[in-house]
Amino acid sequence: MEKRTAFEHGIIYRNTDTFFRYNGWASVCKDDEGTLYTVWSGARARHVCPFGKTLMSKSTDGGRRWSVPMIINDTWLDDRDAGVICLGGKKLLVSWFTHPVESYLGNEWLHDYIIKSWPGSASALAEYENLPEDMPRGGSNIRVSDADGIGWGEQIWMPISAPHGPILRRDGSLLYLGKEMWCHDKSTPDVIYAMESRDEGKTWTELGRVPLPEMEGITWDHLHEPHVAELPDGTLIGMIRGHHPGFTLYQTVSHDGGKTWSVPVHLGVNGAPPHVLVHSSGAIVTTFGRREEPFGERAIVSYDGGRTWPDEYILRDDAPNGDLGYPATVELADGSLLTVYYQVNGEDEFPSVMYTKWTL
Repeated sequence: MEKRTAFEHGIIYRNTDTFFRYNGWASVCKDDEGTLYTVWSGARARHVCPFGKTLMSKSTDGGRRWSVPMIINDTWLDDRDAGVICLGGKKLLVSWFTHPVESYLGNEWLHDYIIKSWPGSASALAEYENLPEDMPRGGSNIRVSDADGIGWGEQIWMPISAPHGPILRRDGSLLYLGKEMWCHDKSTPDVIYAMESRDEGKTWTELGRVPLPEMEGITWDHLHEPHVAELPDGTLIGMIRGHHPGFTLYQTVSHDGGKTWSVPVHLGVNGAPPHVLVHSSGAIVTTFGRREEPFGERAIVSYDGGRTWPDEYILRDDAPNGDLGYPATVELADGSLLTVYYQVNGEDEFPSVMYTKWTL
């Protein structure tokens, strides 16, 4: 059943004045004092380019006003798909990934477009031919801040990636449900599996792998960008971006802490990728972007532990095109919800980072 509720929309960050005005792939979290943190990939030339940085803005008034962005990551490569969680107090963990350098140098159309749009970039792109040996490979990374985003620890490379990164479990450990990156032995397919850390992300161990759905024609090339949430009884609800049939969601469940996972089930939802939140009421909220008309941001809600998803909320259906989504949601002190995402604002050329406040 499609539902609408009271919405408040706003913009976290919008830039229309420079060549680097593309912003995308946001995540959000709340620390123990109620401060909100939104991270995303900004200062970009376009959807795929080598110039993206991980940016962060903070809000101390429930999301109505946001700080000027600070730069968390600015590597040689494209820092994209940022995730953020609070580890307790004001300690934060941020995740992101980078394409390998051949994604830019080997893409003749992208290379020509960037130089045509900004002639000065020719000299910058030339530097990518001479990167240090450990820089061009790309991959998935995390790092931790002890001081609400001011000052960050070392970059820790991860074998898996997902847009919103790991989650903090009730026992204090981290669980990361992600897809294996391309920076490994290509004799096997890139599968989705869970990893665990019990030292705030310093070291990780593999827990268990998600099986391939039982559907004719589906392969691991159709499944990407998962996210997971932990229910009060320890059950893990995983959602996966699917491309068969169509652009959609699959659900997988683990009852043993991530060691084994059920065969993913197609939910028949039009849209992806997912972010999963367990609300204080017990409801499970999965937000995602819809990239077919009407374009916008949506949420499905389960009241029975993920067995059924009867309600679909239309958060927005006013986006001008399908370059949008990757929404993430946090519960505010009064039980309302704040969802952050990216989409084009009005008649702008490139997307901004935006939010919607709403209630179940």
